[in-house]
Amino acid sequence: MDRNDYIYGLRAVMEAIEAGKEIDKIFIAKDLQGDLASELIALARANRVVMQRVPVERINRITRKNHQGVLAMMSAVTYHRLDHLVPELYEAGILPFIVLLDGMTDVRNFGAIARTCECAGVDAIVIPEHGSVSVGGDAIKTSAGALHHIPVCRVSSIAWAAKFLRENGYNVVAVTEKSDINYTEGKYSDPVAIVMGAEDVGISPEAMKQCETRVGIPMFGNIGSLNVSVAAGVMIYEVVRQRLEANLEII
Repeated sequence: MDRNDYIYGLRAVMEAIEAGKEIDKIFIAKDLQGDLASELIALARANRVVMQRVPVERINRITRKNHQGVLAMMSAVTYHRLDHLVPELYEAGILPFIVLLDGMTDVRNFGAIARTCECAGVDAIVIPEHGSVSVGGDAIKTSAGALHHIPVCRVSSIAWAAKFLRENGYNVVAVTEKSDINYTEGKYSDPVAIVMGAEDVGISPEAMKQCETRVGIPMFGNIGSLNVSVAAGVMIYEVVRQRLEANLEII
């Protein structure tokens, strides 16, 4: 990991928050106590910075410096707010297309999907705050720089994001092997949000409940599923295909 990807130490992390630095998340040792630690936690909460209590060994694996039980992972991009982005897209007269990634942890898949999204004119990628890959240097490299050009929104949960988008006029589409509806049979000429699940467990039940449409990609071989980045590419370009056929603006 590049040393520019993180900062460590109680005071250093607090100063970074106060300076408005883009912090992805803060790792705090489980047994860390004291007034300064409490001050850091309050400051992070006030600034909506994601925190995670971890064994100190996890921080030690990143740096052996005097981290004082605190390490902040820096974000390579500025995260956007979904509730701000949605009205902005409508006001700009754009036919919105958003991709939600539920619990994806593989940075290579994330980068590959981001690259496809940028090439296809997707308006934003949505990821959850917890249990998900984040936008670090490795993700930027894997995406071939695409993550510098497409907004990434981070939300409390994909279930919340799916519900919010559905209530704002989006057709929220789950891509799942549990559907009998071929992905080409879906209709994507309205504002659309595509939900892709985690590599191992798929879309969470909570998020699935918020998806009004469920489609699947047919399988003809012995393996039951595609790599998630490949499946996302297939699905994303079906949306593009249908919109081009209907003479709709892609971007």
